[in-house]
Amino acid sequence: MLAVTGAVTAVIAVVAVVAGAGVAVAMLRLLGRAQLQAARRDADHLIEQAEKEAEGKRRQGEIDAKAEMIHMREGFETESAKTREEFRETERRLTKREDNLEKKMEMLTVKERSLDARGQKLKQQEDGIADKEAEAEKLLTEQKNNLLRITGMNPEQAKELLLVRLEEEVQHECSALVERLVGEAKEQAKEKSRMIVLQAIQRYAAEHTCDTTVSSVEIPSDDMKGRVIGREGRNIRAFEKATGCDVIVDDTPGVVIVSGFDPIRREVARRSLEKLVGDGRIHPARIEEVVAATAKEIEERVVELGKKATMDANLRGLNPKLQNMLGRLSFRTSYGQNVLRHSLEVGYLCQVMAEELGLDGDLARRCGVLHDIGKAADHETEGSHPEIGAELCRRYKEPDQVINAVEGHHGDVEPTSPYTPLVAAADAVSAVRPGARRESLERYIKRLEKLEEVATSFEGVRQAYAIQAGREVRVIVDAQNMDDKSTYRTARQLAKRIEKELTYPGEVKVTLIREVRAVEYAR
Repeated sequence: MLAVTGAVTAVIAVVAVVAGAGVAVAMLRLLGRAQLQAARRDADHLIEQAEKEAEGKRRQGEIDAKAEMIHMREGFETESAKTREEFRETERRLTKREDNLEKKMEMLTVKERSLDARGQKLKQQEDGIADKEAEAEKLLTEQKNNLLRITGMNPEQAKELLLVRLEEEVQHECSALVERLVGEAKEQAKEKSRMIVLQAIQRYAAEHTCDTTVSSVEIPSDDMKGRVIGREGRNIRAFEKATGCDVIVDDTPGVVIVSGFDPIRREVARRSLEKLVGDGRIHPARIEEVVAATAKEIEERVVELGKKATMDANLRGLNPKLQNMLGRLSFRTSYGQNVLRHSLEVGYLCQVMAEELGLDGDLARRCGVLHDIGKAADHETEGSHPEIGAELCRRYKEPDQVINAVEGHHGDVEPTSPYTPLVAAADAVSAVRPGARRESLERYIKRLEKLEEVATSFEGVRQAYAIQAGREVRVIVDAQNMDDKSTYRTARQLAKRIEKELTYPGEVKVTLIREVRAVEYAR
């Protein structure tokens, strides 16, 4: 019984397990179907959303494409309008050019007719001139025969009388030429004397002053003038004694004048006075101290300028004494022209000319730079500046070509090397070029304009040019209105008028050019 009960219980348990498994399987199937339906619903929803987004993007693409098409159409229309406007502008220019061409053609037609009329008129005039020349030749022959009959002379006697008169006229012209040359010599002597006097004034102190011998020093107030003078004039006397220059204190407000003929001393005095006025302590001991310090500065400045000039000119092996002399030239002037700058300029000009002639450019530059070295000497050295310069070059072992160029650049001695005339020419070029010396640029231009104006005032003159810094006027005459014989007479008349109306240094060369050009074309 117990066994049957246990078996039944086991069967029931098995049946219950099998039933539970079936229920579980049924539950799992139901759950899977529910999940599948939910997944299908989600997929449908996603597909619907994707279709909506695709439709939105398609519509947006259509809108963008339409906008791009509208933009491209607007750009095309703008470019088309611009191109049409350019075409219209080109058409207007072509139309205007065509009108101008038509006007020019009309003008050329009128000018051609006018030229034809003038050609016919000239031909008639030529025929008339030929007839008049024949008539004049006939009258000249008749007058010549009448003159021979009246004077009772044969052609040989008349020719002899004419030659005698021509000889008298030539002698008169020679006398006038001699007189002109003498006048030029006097003028050159006067100019030379002025230069010698100016150089002597700069080398020797005297009581007379000029514009190049004074320097002005500004002072803050008129009270400072009393301090410059000092009690009973002791400060000004101590200053003049220490510097060797005169101090002029007058009623000019804010200015004290320093006067002296030695430019280096005058520069020392000017700088010393500026330092004293700026410092305010002015008494004899202070004056001597400042003047001594300033003189030392100036000497150092002279050495620096000499070395700089030597380096700029590339003068190798130059003695230090000559370097210092070059530095001193920076404080000297000749007719307002700085002597050191003038010397460097002459050196460069000599180098250029020497190299053009196949000579030694370095030696030529050395001759040019040292040609005025004698002007750096003071009044204690006797002789002219070429003599002093030559002696300095001999003393410091300069080459013989340099010594001869320094001594003979003014023609004082016979040149023994080709560098001497080069230095003389470069010296003249540097001195007479426009703006180098006292003649202002405005006066120089007016003189050239007046020279050309006088030349063009003559009948038959076509063009006139003043060249060579106003030392020559080149005149071009009309070959149809002036013959060869008339050119000599016109040149002489022009020279006489220039002598009468213009003021100029030296002489002016008058050159008349008459040229006939025959041009034809071979076709």
